[in-house]
Amino acid sequence: MTGRARARSRGRARGQEAVTPGAQPTPAQEAARPVLPPPAEGELVGRGRQKRAPGAMSAEAVLQISAGFQQVKIGERGGRRRDFHDAGVHTRQLMEHVKESKTGVSGSSIELRANFMRLLSRPQWALYQYHVDFKPPMESRRLRSALLFQHDETLGKARTFDGALLFLPHRLHNTETVLCSETRQGERVQITVTLTNELPPSSPVCLQFYNIIFRRILRMLNMQQIGRHYYNPDDPLNIPQHRLTIWPGFVTNILQYESSIMLCTDVSHKVLRSETVLDFMSTLKQHCGDQRFPDACTKELVGLIVLTKYNNKTYRIDEIAWDHTPNNTFKRGDTMISFKDYYKTQYGLEITDGNQVLLVSHVRRMGPAGAPPPGPALLVPEFCYLTGLTDKMRNDFNIMKDLAAHTRLTPEQRESRLNRFITNISKNAEAQNELSTWGLSFENKLLSLTGRVLPAERIIQGAKMYEYNPWTADWSKEMRGLPLISSMPLESWLMFYTRRNGDVAHALLQTLNKVAGPMGIRMQRAVMIEYDDRQESLLRALQQNVGPGTQIVVVILPTNRKDKYDCVKKYLCVDCPTPSQCVVSRTLSRPQALMTVATKIALQMNCKMGGELWSIEIPLRQLMIVGIDCYHDTAAGKRSIGALVASLNQSMSRWFSKCVLQSRGQEIIDGLKVALKAALKAYWKYNNCLPSRIIVYRDGVGDGMLQSVVNYEVPQIMQSIKTMGEDYAPKLTVVVVKKRIASRFFARIDGKLSNPPPGTVIDTEVTRPEWYDFFIVSQAVRMGSICPTHYNVVFDSSGLKPDHMQRLTYKLCHMYYNWQGIVRVPAPCQYAHKLAFLVGQSIHKEPNINLDDFLYYL
Repeated sequence: MTGRARARSRGRARGQEAVTPGAQPTPAQEAARPVLPPPAEGELVGRGRQKRAPGAMSAEAVLQISAGFQQVKIGERGGRRRDFHDAGVHTRQLMEHVKESKTGVSGSSIELRANFMRLLSRPQWALYQYHVDFKPPMESRRLRSALLFQHDETLGKARTFDGALLFLPHRLHNTETVLCSETRQGERVQITVTLTNELPPSSPVCLQFYNIIFRRILRMLNMQQIGRHYYNPDDPLNIPQHRLTIWPGFVTNILQYESSIMLCTDVSHKVLRSETVLDFMSTLKQHCGDQRFPDACTKELVGLIVLTKYNNKTYRIDEIAWDHTPNNTFKRGDTMISFKDYYKTQYGLEITDGNQVLLVSHVRRMGPAGAPPPGPALLVPEFCYLTGLTDKMRNDFNIMKDLAAHTRLTPEQRESRLNRFITNISKNAEAQNELSTWGLSFENKLLSLTGRVLPAERIIQGAKMYEYNPWTADWSKEMRGLPLISSMPLESWLMFYTRRNGDVAHALLQTLNKVAGPMGIRMQRAVMIEYDDRQESLLRALQQNVGPGTQIVVVILPTNRKDKYDCVKKYLCVDCPTPSQCVVSRTLSRPQALMTVATKIALQMNCKMGGELWSIEIPLRQLMIVGIDCYHDTAAGKRSIGALVASLNQSMSRWFSKCVLQSRGQEIIDGLKVALKAALKAYWKYNNCLPSRIIVYRDGVGDGMLQSVVNYEVPQIMQSIKTMGEDYAPKLTVVVVKKRIASRFFARIDGKLSNPPPGTVIDTEVTRPEWYDFFIVSQAVRMGSICPTHYNVVFDSSGLKPDHMQRLTYKLCHMYYNWQGIVRVPAPCQYAHKLAFLVGQSIHKEPNINLDDFLYYL
């Protein structure tokens, strides 16, 4: 596995007791409670009780609204809750030029439909928040709920209670209401219910409350929560030939948008593998033998997410308990019970292999107040199903093609699925009853709104200027045969190949000579070097032949094995700084496609050596564009890699690139401050002046991280700029770029629902009132529904008009040299992503500074 999928296993903390997921504690055990599966996010007492340990309610305890109502704690329990929608971040009010309006004017209008539905609420609808106090204090949350709910006639049927705070859709007669209840043991308890707040429909607490009610609705439709989203196990899509199952589901959230509160819902899919972890382990054991099995098994399984179908929960495998089997016992109540007996009595499941080892999953949540965190959960491989795809599966064309047939929905299919979802809610009596109890209802149609299509850009290449087909967003045909802006002569370069690929190597060399002429690239014959098909042999060949005068190295790899590629990149990016181009021999095996492949390779080689391909007109002068992205390198002990790429010239065709490696827990901007200073020095060296305007596009910001960017990163960027001189104060803009979003837009073209054309901008209705934000659909897709990119300007001292900001952002999506077309994000973001990915995946060290002025990572 690569990327985030694998992480090193962690040791078990002292004082933690390993238990099976699902074991229910007795009241006597609550203080040192065995771990339960993580509760569904937002589960509340009542319909779907919250299954967490009760915390002692002291007078000093800070009250917490459960299910993400507010980001506060009860004592030491619960920790800080992430605000995944960044609802508490208000940035627009600090920017004078967009207080009144943040909409652009360029382009032609287009009618769109979006996957949003307005939430309708009763006039004067409000949510009443009450604090509930028990005398004597009751420790068990479940008991507190049972005692309070003895008073249905006073409270009504519609209520939500988390053990401390009660929410009602109506106001009680008195501000303070005293009730009396009795426990089963006959103990009398006085309950005081005090009104603490009246919440208007648009308050953040109300919005979170609407989301919780909607999750209840999803559970009423028999949907199961996996992670943060809900899926339907009753309507699976099976792909038996690949042993895969897809659960269809939905991503939902309710937020305050420009003019109304709306539900945004999009189709989601969960890929499950039909094989259990036990099946996987058995196959692996046969494949690698008993001796290598423990190491291979740990390498393959640690970091994977598994699903246990008996309770529909997902767990991450953190380590393997080689000394535990299902015959081991754990304490349940006052008695010891084996895992084998527990699963038989609790779930009616028979464990067939009594010798299988158990899997360990560390539960990432706090224990009850004053108690140690819960111990790790022990899972039985036979009942754990693998989720997601392996790298091998992703590289299998047939698997991905069959998956895409089910998951890549066209705009019409996506709208049909969403409409069916709306109909299911409206036809479900229980769901409608729940909504009407709280006085809520949704519009039963998708939102219609108006967007704008920006005019197509003209591409400048050398002395020529040309237009492209705006619907395809691609100019590979138009640029054929035209000389590039600047081409680097190839005088001293090497090509490495294996004996088996000798013919392919010579064919590539001839074709490169053919295509180089029309581009204006002067190409001498390469020095051809044969190497044995072994990693050590390849490294030795590089060490013996690559010298200071080598301009570029081309390596033809017999397979796409990662170790050989990593070996080339590590040596040529760190030890002997030389641009390099790796090509898998299979790519060159089709003679009819060789001209096209050679053209792309020649373009890449030219870029890597410092050549420039094309540009577009950028009207702003003395402008520096900066792209920032990050990657989490799990192979090197969970370090973060931050990449910064900055423009050096007016035409945005020369770039400065820097990568920094950060230790775990350190803010990524700490290292990038130094990189930004180095970029400003490089700009000065290139232009004999510093930029008067800097625009930073910050990619790689996860849900709930926006506050950190605004409060921490922006001041750090400003501080870094100040180091260039006290009187140096350029205009600064910081834009957060987000690709992983649920918003989708459709256009009706020729009577058919289609993807909007490239250049479509949406800056009304579905944007957030507290932000200066907009969406751009920049690229074109051949399959499925297009995904827009969300841009949020979090800081802007430049006073640039919204229209100009949108136009500039779209222009920059044309400048990524690895694709002769428009990409999803501005070019510096894509460059930064490529750089961070290369370092995180292959190099694991900071690249040599001699490569900073080249796009060597393309």
